[in-house]
Amino acid sequence: MTDSPHLTPDVDAPPAASAPGSRSRTGSGSAASSRLEEEGDVAADYLEELLDIADLDGDIDIDVENGRATVSIVADPVASRSLRALVGRDGEVLEALQELTRLAVQTSTGERSRLMLDVAGYRAARREELEALAERAVAEVRRSGEPVRLEPMTPFERKVVHDAVAAAGLRSESEGEEPERRVVVLSPQE
Repeated sequence: MTDSPHLTPDVDAPPAASAPGSRSRTGSGSAASSRLEEEGDVAADYLEELLDIADLDGDIDIDVENGRATVSIVADPVASRSLRALVGRDGEVLEALQELTRLAVQTSTGERSRLMLDVAGYRAARREELEALAERAVAEVRRSGEPVRLEPMTPFERKVVHDAVAAAGLRSESEGEEPERRVVVLSPQE
């Protein structure tokens, strides 16, 4: 450990593939994704150190999806229960941890990061819930012809809903100010 105020990786001791804290990577490996892969590596180092400090077990999965690095902390079902502390109520701790991880990446690379972080499958499960919510809102707009205003959501959640609405052929927009910002699903005529 160093005397720096932020977490630093132990670069001399990469984890074994089957050991707790191991990493796996998927992605294209193209030159275009090398910067994003570097973001993922920096984020993984930061998060591994955090897991060590918090004495939590988890593996790090790194990927590049839709032009951004994605990093997931995964574990077996028993260890996943402990990881839920890193998610918090309604993903609030996860959002904060994602911002801290983005700052660690920016400090290392000198560039702003749009990295997405998932812990214990929370975002993946939430994405499915939001896609189902968007489908119901689209059906209601088609049935009634009236806009549907959804509950306030985080930026991640709004993006998922906007994408699902667009895939269904309708339009949507965000309205309001944080933390009350919400998606409005619009009829095709609007």
